Amino acid sequence: MAVLIGLVIPLMLAAAADERGVAASAPEIFAPGVISASAHEAAPAFTADGNTVYFQRSSAEQSTVLVSHRANGRWSEPEIAPFSGEWNDMEPTMAPDGLSLVFVSDRPVAAGGKQIKSHFQGAEHTGGNLWRVRRTASGWRQPEHLPAIVNFNTTIFAPSLAADGSLYFMTWDEKANHFRLYRAAFRDGAFSAPQPLPFSDGSTSDVDPAVAPDESFLVFGSGRKPKRSMDLFIVFKRDGAWGEPIWMGDVVNSPGSDAEPRLSPDLKTLYFSSERVMPIAYPRSAAQARADLARLQAWDNGNYNIWSVPLKPWLDAYSAAPAR
Repeated sequence: MAVLIGLVIPLMLAAAADERGVAASAPEIFAPGVISASAHEAAPAFTADGNTVYFQRSSAEQSTVLVSHRANGRWSEPEIAPFSGEWNDMEPTMAPDGLSLVFVSDRPVAAGGKQIKSHFQGAEHTGGNLWRVRRTASGWRQPEHLPAIVNFNTTIFAPSLAADGSLYFMTWDEKANHFRLYRAAFRDGAFSAPQPLPFSDGSTSDVDPAVAPDESFLVFGSGRKPKRSMDLFIVFKRDGAWGEPIWMGDVVNSPGSDAEPRLSPDLKTLYFSSERVMPIAYPRSAAQARADLARLQAWDNGNYNIWSVPLKPWLDAYSAAPAR
């Protein structure tokens, strides 16, 4: 798989415009065979210089936060992050100042306690609460469980941090029978009671918020129309109010699930996880069959992989456009 390091493989040959005129570029697979590999990969959280990434690798039975470093244009073989591995850990997100990282874990809240479990839709699932690790000159400190005002149930997932410390996340709404997006404001060193985002009313499931540091826009996954599975939407805030979510079109979104969006530190790139696979033309040569098989064994197997797409066209098209 080492020969795949650094490859950039566009899913489609050209950019295309969505129904509102955004020229969306074809998504590209991120570090195929190294970071995007044969398991389920999601939620890349980059340091400010873009040269270290923490991300989730998981299956139905386990989830671990890994870390990889970039040198000379190549990403290193991922290793288990120093704060992960003992329990199911997932969905890391870096604070904009780079001094802390928040992630989801089912680890016991108190030493010697029970592993967190979640119950929704009539079944038991791996639970989730939010934990913070702080960076020091010598590395990461021990994880700290965020306050109960944030961890108010056992189904708290997909954190995202604004520059002022405010926290976005998703949780299950029992009455609506869907996931909804919430924001917990951070003021004077403490979180306020989380409030649902106004466009996430529970009529459909909304998941995985990725908020800009200044909270001017947010990308998330949703089952709302015109989705085909779970699709990506972007929403902008103007004059302190959130607008209507905008579907990111059928170039960014695939027929399968597209979710777990993340923003690059410079806000130029949107990273997300997708079930998409590379198209194959038949009949094919023996050499092409071998190449297709090698790609399948390395990463191209329909599991979530991490993809990227330029974000600037969306920001240019909508941030200054009149509200609709």
